[in-house]
Amino acid sequence: MKIDTHQHFWQYNQQDYGWMLPGMEILKKNHLPDDLGPLLQSIGFDGTVAVQARQILEETEWLLELADHHAIIKGVVGWVDLRSPELRAQLERFGPHPKLCGVRHVVHDELDDQFMLREEFMRGIKLLGDFNLTYDLLLFPKHLPVAHELVEKLPDQPFVLDHIAKPFIKDRQISPWDDDIRRLAAFPNVHCKVSGMVTEADWEAWQPADFRPYLDIILEAFGPKRIMLGSDWPVCTVAGTYAEVMQLGLDYIDQLSETEQAYILGNNAIHLYGLAGSEAKTKL
Repeated sequence: MKIDTHQHFWQYNQQDYGWMLPGMEILKKNHLPDDLGPLLQSIGFDGTVAVQARQILEETEWLLELADHHAIIKGVVGWVDLRSPELRAQLERFGPHPKLCGVRHVVHDELDDQFMLREEFMRGIKLLGDFNLTYDLLLFPKHLPVAHELVEKLPDQPFVLDHIAKPFIKDRQISPWDDDIRRLAAFPNVHCKVSGMVTEADWEAWQPADFRPYLDIILEAFGPKRIMLGSDWPVCTVAGTYAEVMQLGLDYIDQLSETEQAYILGNNAIHLYGLAGSEAKTKL
């Protein structure tokens, strides 16, 4: 089974999606499962992991309702208020749903670069273990040392790094992202999504070769058993078509064995997130 491990759905309105700036007009419309289905089929993929785009409980509820009605949605990474004293009640509400596989917070939009290390936030992440949920790390490169400290404190919690931490691909800047990635990858409970790269490159003039130095580091650091492939659709469409974006990853991993490719294209996600009826999520 091949899984696109990172994409979003929304019913567009300006209030909820104010982050869509000029130049992102292609995003300012509804993007729903019936739109994604043909795109998955066109590249021979079987399903997707839908990831939150709004930080409200209604977002998680809505995504799980979509998952109930659309078989292509194999898992949902939702949002709950990890700082709330009502967190356990929120997790008890959503946690029993078989397709809720993880939680995410838009950390890179927080003004405090040390946000992840706040006591109440770490306490919330610790509670995810009681519900067998992963935590997706949405970061900028400057947050990687903070993530290192967070993961070091929570060795039993499975983490997934989204978008390879959004390195400065357009500027061809590698350092210190490369060293920080290697330090984070040294923790076996951290996986990485190869996703969201084209939006960090030159939207109008990127070439596949622009991404190879970054992908080489990710492959070296995490290895095939801790990497997953995601499109970041529809956000990626500001810089390329769905097929073009996914082909970047597919072409890169063509150098690997069939077994290694199978890990990246689906098996890692199935076991880590507990997708598609697998018996249990990976115990790290």
